[in-house]
Amino acid sequence: MSRKITSSRAHFHSIPPMIRNSLHHPTTQSDAPFLPKAPSILATNLIKSYLVKGLIKEARSLFDEMPDRDIVAWTAMIEGYTSCHYHGNSWVLFCEMVRIGMDPNAFTFSSVLKACKGMKALFCGELVHGLGVKYGMEGNIYVDNALMDMYATSCSSMDEACKVFRDIGAKNAVSWTTLITGFTHRGNGYMALRVFQQMLQEDAEMNPFSFSIAVRACGSLGSRTPGLQIHSAVIKYGFESNLPVMNSLLDMYCRFGCLPEANQYFLEMAEKNLISWNTLIAGYQRTDPSECLRLFSRMELEGFSPNCFTLSSVTAACSSLAVLACGQQVHGGIVRRGFNHNLELGNALIDMYAKCGNIADSRKIFGEMSHKNLVSWTSMMIGYGAHGFGKEAVQLFDEMVRSGIKPDQIVFMAVLSACSHAGLVDEGLRYFKSMTVDYNIPPDQEIYGCVVDLLGRAGRVEEAYELIETMPFKPDESVWGALLGACKAHKLPHLGKLAAHKVLDLRPTMVEAYLMLSNIYASEGKWGEFAKTRKLMRGMGNKKEAGRSWIEIRNQVYSFVVGDKMGSHTKWVYEVLELLIRHMKEAEYVSDLDCLIHDQHDRT
Repeated sequence: MSRKITSSRAHFHSIPPMIRNSLHHPTTQSDAPFLPKAPSILATNLIKSYLVKGLIKEARSLFDEMPDRDIVAWTAMIEGYTSCHYHGNSWVLFCEMVRIGMDPNAFTFSSVLKACKGMKALFCGELVHGLGVKYGMEGNIYVDNALMDMYATSCSSMDEACKVFRDIGAKNAVSWTTLITGFTHRGNGYMALRVFQQMLQEDAEMNPFSFSIAVRACGSLGSRTPGLQIHSAVIKYGFESNLPVMNSLLDMYCRFGCLPEANQYFLEMAEKNLISWNTLIAGYQRTDPSECLRLFSRMELEGFSPNCFTLSSVTAACSSLAVLACGQQVHGGIVRRGFNHNLELGNALIDMYAKCGNIADSRKIFGEMSHKNLVSWTSMMIGYGAHGFGKEAVQLFDEMVRSGIKPDQIVFMAVLSACSHAGLVDEGLRYFKSMTVDYNIPPDQEIYGCVVDLLGRAGRVEEAYELIETMPFKPDESVWGALLGACKAHKLPHLGKLAAHKVLDLRPTMVEAYLMLSNIYASEGKWGEFAKTRKLMRGMGNKKEAGRSWIEIRNQVYSFVVGDKMGSHTKWVYEVLELLIRHMKEAEYVSDLDCLIHDQHDRT
């Protein structure tokens, strides 16, 4: 043991000689002999000091050189391993302690149960539970809370955690909060709020964390009413100035999509930190990317320095707006701050450049990444597919598999979509088969819809219909919608009518299906059916959503819709359009107006 320690001493700080001497050569005084404890309080405190600073090797070296270690020293080392996320080491050390006959105390049990939670090792946790009963730890609040937390994290359900909770005689705030947290992390906001309500009814001790986690549970429910009630309770109990609670409420309003309320609450906050700004920026990124970018600028003006989470949201906002120049500026800020090796930001930049039309820079960033995860490969494949580089997407998929990364359902969606856009039918069908045969991933509605689209784009519409007929579940509107689009493209009115009726059975308000169906009737000369279908569509009061295109020129984004007359740029647009029409006529191009001529009345 000592030879091993000596040989590895160069890799960490050596133990001060004074401490080593105090362990092996205790000093005495002439008048009153000093009887040092074994191990000394000084040594144990030094172990704790090392562990607080993350010096695991130094702490373990000192621990190993202690000739006599009491339960305090063992517990300090076990707790240190757990705190530093060395959960396996903590478990091994606990087992060693029990094997030599050292009796654990409540704090030892609490620490090792946290390690079991970190490892998500239910079997180990159950062993500790049984050992705790043997040593008479039932009823100890520290052990019971740690046990409940372990079961809430490691079990497939909350039943065991609830059983421990019910058996606790005098519950404290940690007991209640642990149970609420367990339900919330599992996405069961309803049960989390029921426990919180019971906590209020029993006049239990309230703390800021209880409110923060209850607010989060409200966000998962998607219902404003419980959230507003808890907001009132926050004010009642005097936690309205607690920053973590305020940030939780801000996040809740953002999740509800109540951005005006969230913004007003943000402005009224007496204190803000980076989490406050990140929460509001992320909220606007999902619903109003332009405001997200304005908030980011404001945040920097107020002296806050963005972190990776901030820059990830801002990069996503640039992706949504397809503003390349702005995205490049954000990229420059990422490099300047030294975040260019962050995996999540790298993935966001791949997506941003692809959506802004710069697939070459997407590939460059992908190639420069020292580490890639499944999201990295998927983002690059989606980018290739959107730009029509189906062969490159296929090659990337094969390269990913060779690198040892196992594809999931989203990856297959990406490669199938890329094959569909590039007309690589045989390759797409090969991947569809590989999905179930090689990876045992059952295809869902979206995958089937993708394969129907793949076959439909290639003109193999009958095969697409046969695939729908053999699906193991009832097709949804996305699958029938893909077939409907194929029938429109390849002028197959018989199957088109069937697909349109199927879509309308599932989604009666889908205007596009009514338009398609009425145009099919018109092309067949069935004007009575055409008029009936159009009457039904007008009776709904809905219109087909107009397609919108946009382009960025000199840091300015211009958008267009059919018949657009607004904006200073429209005069130049129509001049260019007239020029293009003249060129089309000179080239004797004949437009396909079959599906448009009947839509003029509705201006769709």
